[in-house]
Amino acid sequence: MSTLELTVQRVRHSLKMRLLRVVRAQRISPQLLRVTLGGPDLSDFVSASFDDHVKVFFPAPGEDRPALPVLGPHGPVFPEGQPRSPARDYTPRRYDASAHELDLEFVLHGDGPASTWAAQAAPGQYLGVGGPRGSFVIPKGFDWHLLIGDETALPAIGRRLEELGAETKAVVVSEVTDPAAELAFRSAARLKVHWLHRNGAAEGSLLEPALRSLTLPHGEGYVWAAGESAAMRAVRQHLVAERHIDKTRIRAASYWKRGAVAVHEALDD
Repeated sequence: MSTLELTVQRVRHSLKMRLLRVVRAQRISPQLLRVTLGGPDLSDFVSASFDDHVKVFFPAPGEDRPALPVLGPHGPVFPEGQPRSPARDYTPRRYDASAHELDLEFVLHGDGPASTWAAQAAPGQYLGVGGPRGSFVIPKGFDWHLLIGDETALPAIGRRLEELGAETKAVVVSEVTDPAAELAFRSAARLKVHWLHRNGAAEGSLLEPALRSLTLPHGEGYVWAAGESAAMRAVRQHLVAERHIDKTRIRAASYWKRGAVAVHEALDD
C-alpha cells in the first residue's frame, strides 16, 4: 500500500438545512436510541465519512417543529422573532439514498434537549438537520484500525466497522455503562472488541488505562477516538508520547465535556 493511498482527504460539501420527520424510533441498547428520519429534503444528502457530523435542530419548548437558520452571506442566521432552536452535533449513522432515510443515534442520559427529545421521539415529529459541511475521509486500506470511545462514539464506530473489508484488522476499545450496553457490531474485518464497564463509577475514564495493556497489530495502522474531552486528551497523549504513533495517524475528537454543554471539537496540537 503506497503512502498516497493512505493519505487522509478533506472534502467540502454544500451546506444545506433540511426539515425532516421521524419515520421510526428503535431502542438498540438501554442507553442508545436509533431514530430514522425521512423526507424529500434528503434527496441530495451526502455523507462521505463515518467521522462526519450534522447539526441537529430540536423544536423549542411549545413548538412542534424547529426554526431552521437561513444561509446568508456570512453564515447561518436565525429568523428574527422566532425562538432559537436548541442544536447538537450527531453522526450520520446510515443514509439510504433510495428510501431517503437517515439514521441518527441518541444517547439517553436523562438531561439536555437532545436526550429529552429522543426519549419521547415518535413517528411524524419534526427535526432539522444541517450539513455535513465536510468530510474527513480516512482510507480503509490500512492494515489495522483502532477505534476508541464511549457511548457517544458508538454510532461512528459501528458505521466504520461496516465499511471495512475482510483484508484489514479492526480493534475496538469502548467504555460503556455495563454489559447491557454492549452492541453486536457487524463487520467483514477481523474484529476484536474490548468492552470496559463503568458499573456505576461516575468519574474518570477507563480508556487510557486499558490502552496501556493493549497489543497493537503489526503493519500500517490508524487510530480514531472520540468521547469525553479530558479522556480523549489522555488517550491521544498516551498514543503519541508512549506508543510513538505519528500524529498524522491519529484522529481524536471531543464529543462532550464534563460540566459543559454542546462541545464538539477535534483535538490536535
